[in-house]
Amino acid sequence: MTHDSLPSHTSGSLDDGPVEPGLHAVSNETFDVEPPYEPGEASLPLADFPDRFLDRELSWLHFNQRVLELAEDESLPLLERARFLAIFASNLDEFFMVRVAGLKRRIAAGVAVRAASGHLPREVLQSIWSTTGELMARHARIFQKDLVPALLAEGIELVRWEDLDKDEQKQCKRLFKERVFPVLTPLAVDPAHPFPYISGLSLNIAVLVRNPKTKKEHFARVKVPPIFSRFVPLGNQRFVPLEDVIGEHLKRLFPGMEVLEAHTFRVTRNEDLEVEEDDAENLLAALEKELLRRKFGPPVRLEVEESINPRVLELLTSELGVSVEEVVQLPGPLDLRGLNDIADLDRGDLKYDAYVPSTHTQLAEVESASPVDVFKAARRNNVLLHHPYDSFATSVQRFIEQAAADPHVLAIKQTLYRTSGDSPIIDALVDAAEAGKQVLVIVEIKARFDETNNIRWARKLEHAGCHVVYGLVGLKTHCKLSMVVRDEPEGIRRYTHIGTGNYNPKTARLYEDFGLISADQAIGEDVAHLFNNLSGFSRNASYDQLLVAPDSVRDGLLEQIQAEIEHHRAGRPARIRLKANSIVDEATIDALYLASQAGVPVQLLVRGICAARPGVPGLSETMEVRSVLGRFLEHSRVFEFAGGGEPTAWIGSADLMHRNLDRRVEVLVRLPTQELVERVAEVLDLAFDDDTSAWTLGPDAEWSRTAGTRHLHQLLIEQHRGRRR
Repeated sequence: MTHDSLPSHTSGSLDDGPVEPGLHAVSNETFDVEPPYEPGEASLPLADFPDRFLDRELSWLHFNQRVLELAEDESLPLLERARFLAIFASNLDEFFMVRVAGLKRRIAAGVAVRAASGHLPREVLQSIWSTTGELMARHARIFQKDLVPALLAEGIELVRWEDLDKDEQKQCKRLFKERVFPVLTPLAVDPAHPFPYISGLSLNIAVLVRNPKTKKEHFARVKVPPIFSRFVPLGNQRFVPLEDVIGEHLKRLFPGMEVLEAHTFRVTRNEDLEVEEDDAENLLAALEKELLRRKFGPPVRLEVEESINPRVLELLTSELGVSVEEVVQLPGPLDLRGLNDIADLDRGDLKYDAYVPSTHTQLAEVESASPVDVFKAARRNNVLLHHPYDSFATSVQRFIEQAAADPHVLAIKQTLYRTSGDSPIIDALVDAAEAGKQVLVIVEIKARFDETNNIRWARKLEHAGCHVVYGLVGLKTHCKLSMVVRDEPEGIRRYTHIGTGNYNPKTARLYEDFGLISADQAIGEDVAHLFNNLSGFSRNASYDQLLVAPDSVRDGLLEQIQAEIEHHRAGRPARIRLKANSIVDEATIDALYLASQAGVPVQLLVRGICAARPGVPGLSETMEVRSVLGRFLEHSRVFEFAGGGEPTAWIGSADLMHRNLDRRVEVLVRLPTQELVERVAEVLDLAFDDDTSAWTLGPDAEWSRTAGTRHLHQLLIEQHRGRRR
């Protein structure tokens, strides 16, 4: 449901690099695989299926199409549908800023390497333009033809200027005069005034004016200020786009001139970062410099209203340097991210029923009014958390806050990738350092679009006396780890939290994630070694209970897949179920193909991108791929294996993408008890149940919605409410 001011809580993963054909590919000879056919028949080599990998960019667009289908779904609450329209728009913006920008950069640099799907960057880009053009037109049509009339029927009116009555026009005139006009800056274009810089994602008005004396026409640009609401409230749940208010009063900006035309437009720019990391000490300074450069990235898309004057469009394309295929003409209004404001209206009858996460049963107060001691609870049993159904505030946040206040705690070690602007986690770490505890924080300042926030938090933590480290050169630290070192009567004990999601209290209410709080000695030992690797010069890559990228996640999963093949050959229970945001890595997909060829059932639950092609005869007949989208963003990564009758499951931060497995520090932890494995399996059982609403991927690379009547998120809400009772 990206991205995290208002979280795009169905956003997909975007930043992965180019792939050479066969990179990390697995051959049949790599695995000892028995053919799934009659004796005497041979398993077909994987090379006989050159189109076995779907294109990752087009797969992402199919994901965003599923988001759009939620906006069309009349069974969903109306304001939630409005939010899905906003999420679609926000997702697509990021796709252009990152993925399309990256393809254009590779084409310009002459790096015409075929993707694993077999397509060249230019071919992929052409497919992107045709697909996104259809999706954006569909998005605008849903807004105009479905959402606006449906909102009107519920007393919420999104109107244009010509629909306003006289009192409303006077109200807007007063707003313009008192609030909007003082912050507007019209920028003329003539020999003395060069074409102004148009910032990425800003909404602008192209104005054509004429001098009544000379009859000469001039072009000017007016930026719609983002500090005001995108849709101006008129009272009685009526709203008008801000650009309509500005457009009606342009004469005040150009006194003495005739305003001939006004058209809104919007530019999307390359906002990906490129930071040289050879000098780790100057990483902060280099990143801050690159953040300034981001504002001036080359344009990758120009959105205009379909009513735009061709002469004005020609001027924009010429001055901005965009090609014809990069221009998208749409019915207004542009930039429907502002529908988030409409979705936030206080209309509970048009939203999902309110849900407040509950405290995990092992951490819930029974008789005492004081919070449960998290350390005592972890000593009794491992605590498997499932957010947002289990409260983040009364589990993970409380874990860190109690550690900060506990006089027996000697040290806290923490990774931070993304967190909220007013994070209680940061405050607790600061309190711990000021209380004299040793506090180590691994801050990943290169977290995409959160770089500025993370730089600010890094400096705040440093000023408080925390030891702040920026991870390993060349690798992003994406793992989700906390470790508390406590002095107890029996000696030093380590408590750990390992999660699949960020330490962000706000997104924890929208993102679905698992987390493990444990006092397990072996897990604590592994996490301690890993923190030493991240903060010092140790490169110990051997762990008992963890898989750690880039050293062992891919190899560890391949070993698990091979073990399932061997279990199946021996007649023991065998099954592979993987849940991730994206599955792209060719080595893992090939291994899954070989498992399917051997007859092992393979089930993949993927929110976003999936490059695997299920259901192909002779290749992936036992493979099923599902996607669940809805109220919450499916964000957890889970890897479950039948294990010949002794099931195992791993949870952690790693998606099956090259960036995660090769260019990031990622952690998967093996769940230490069968009870926890079974709990994760129950969630997967529900997700793959035929009666659960989902999308399924066919061998033709098309996604289709199932006929399931039950919604996974609602089922889990009811399940957790029952547990609490």
